[in-house]
Amino acid sequence: MKISTVLKLAALSAALMVGACTTKQQAASAPPPPPPPMAAAPAPRAPGILPGSLQDFKVNVGDTVHFAYNEYNIQDQDKSTLQKQATWLNKYPSVQIAVEGHADERGTREYNLALGARRANAVKEFLVSLGVSTSRLQTVSYGKERPICTESTEDCWAQNRRGVSTITSGASS
Repeated sequence: MKISTVLKLAALSAALMVGACTTKQQAASAPPPPPPPMAAAPAPRAPGILPGSLQDFKVNVGDTVHFAYNEYNIQDQDKSTLQKQATWLNKYPSVQIAVEGHADERGTREYNLALGARRANAVKEFLVSLGVSTSRLQTVSYGKERPICTESTEDCWAQNRRGVSTITSGASS
């Protein structure tokens, strides 16, 4: 009876050892678990630019949107620029901006001043809808008085039909 018990114990021990070895071999042959997910990479930034500065805003965010002829509604292709502006402005709450409205040379001075004001207000309202406090935004219309292109061509006029967000205070220097 003692031999039978010893054999049973030996068989049980052998089975446990084989089971343990099999588990280790299976674990060794299984593929390693995937690495933990990485945090989202920050947006690319131009080197040497101070975060929160005027240059950071102009280069890394964008300060200008454009409008169709005789229009003041925000175009789909410019919404991403304004979304980046709102994100940036919410990150730097001490910054205040003036939104400039511009028009091309066609039309009267008075008409273009009114159109520039509607364009500046459209940009302001869009930024406010994205969480920027209205107290940080002012608007000004320059109408056709400050063109960036002076040729009388459609390409040039398209460059002049714009809204420009200009930092007035609070940026890093």
